[in-house]
Amino acid sequence: MSRIGRKPVVVPTGVTVTLQGNNVAVKGPRGELRRVLHPEMQIAMENDQVTVTRPTEEKRHKALHGLTRTLVSNMVEGVSKGFTRTLEIQGVGYKAESKPYGCNLVVGYSHPVEYRAPAGIKIVVENPTTVRIEGADKEAVGQVASEIRHVRPPEPYKGKGIRYQGEQVRRKAGKTGAK
Repeated sequence: MSRIGRKPVVVPTGVTVTLQGNNVAVKGPRGELRRVLHPEMQIAMENDQVTVTRPTEEKRHKALHGLTRTLVSNMVEGVSKGFTRTLEIQGVGYKAESKPYGCNLVVGYSHPVEYRAPAGIKIVVENPTTVRIEGADKEAVGQVASEIRHVRPPEPYKGKGIRYQGEQVRRKAGKTGAK
């Protein structure tokens, strides 16, 4: 049996999980998330724990078993604690500005780049070179972080650009200039 799939998801106090067939709705202090899970997986709620079982030992059912349990776990964790991703901006004159709709990025183009945050995502500019993305949906937080990084990914010669916090950029040697 799947090591991840067989672990029950503990539902903390203040979080409610509603199951209707393969529809799961999780409500907590940070919001509400809904998801339609694979119809072949059986999801049950008992004693403040959500368990996922699979119908057979087929390879795809084993894969779906762990995936389904992880999706439910991420929903429960998202509405109780939330998820964050932090981006760092490096480069002379590169900065971010907080706006009501999201953020403005000044990253070496002839114009500032506007990024509009989707519903449920909060973009916090801690200082001009650090951007924090917060939200209850782990997928949406990661997608927004990826889209902002895509505006100006780090380049390998000077390392300028937008990168995830702690990301190591592989550097290349420049031209030697000798003849």
